[in-house]
Amino acid sequence: MLVTSVLISALLAGLIAILVTLAIERWGGLTGGLLGTMPSTIVPAAAGIYLAGGQALLNQSLAIVPLGMLINGLFLAVWVYLPPKLEDKNSPLLLTTVGALSVWFLFGMSMLIGVEFAIQKGMSAWQIGILGFTLLVGLAVVMNWKVQPTPKGKQPVARSVLFLRGSAAACAIGAAVWLSSQGQPLIAGLAAVFPAIFLTSMVALWLAQGPTVPRGAAGPMTMGGASVAIYALVAMYSLPAWGAVVGSIAAWCIAVFGWSLPTFLLLRRRIMPD
Repeated sequence: MLVTSVLISALLAGLIAILVTLAIERWGGLTGGLLGTMPSTIVPAAAGIYLAGGQALLNQSLAIVPLGMLINGLFLAVWVYLPPKLEDKNSPLLLTTVGALSVWFLFGMSMLIGVEFAIQKGMSAWQIGILGFTLLVGLAVVMNWKVQPTPKGKQPVARSVLFLRGSAAACAIGAAVWLSSQGQPLIAGLAAVFPAIFLTSMVALWLAQGPTVPRGAAGPMTMGGASVAIYALVAMYSLPAWGAVVGSIAAWCIAVFGWSLPTFLLLRRRIMPD
């Protein structure tokens, strides 16, 4: 059962990661960015964690997903604000990538320490999740306050890059499910939101289209990423109550129709007013 959960979760995550890159390339940063941040890899990850470890480990793992998405938002913020400062530097893509990953790692380690402390002080998984969601929404509002251009891609992303992106996402989600089964729910939750999709999206789009396309997608992706946090909060209850399949569908529908779709309509109106 464990091996099956890990493999299925990893394969689905890899496929979804490839489709997200194609969406941003075809429809631009707004539509593609929001489509790309609808609950995707978290769906097989949460189902796999639940099947491998049960409700207790599921709740502990999903509790830090909203905080993990907050860290992903900070990761994306680097791609918005750092490249303009590197225009006269050599290898701006490499410097931006290293800077973004450094921010993610430092805040990720700090988050794990903070969450462990919060649990020791008696905070529930739900309270930790709500805190992360609130902070994430605040960051998303800041990043989208100033309208950024969200152009479509003009050059196709190379197949090798798409394969690399899918492989990275598959490895991250497979590791998350396995870590949960080994009694490491907090690290599993962090691994489940490792920015494999965001990283490969930004790098692939930069290489194919230049820095403008990934910068335009970062803000909508951060805002849209809150739907993943909502999915995690709902899944804490829906998966144990209704099972892995029905519970996943219910959580996905609530996250997409309750957040992703309204957010898309709001941002489209701001970026492309009548």
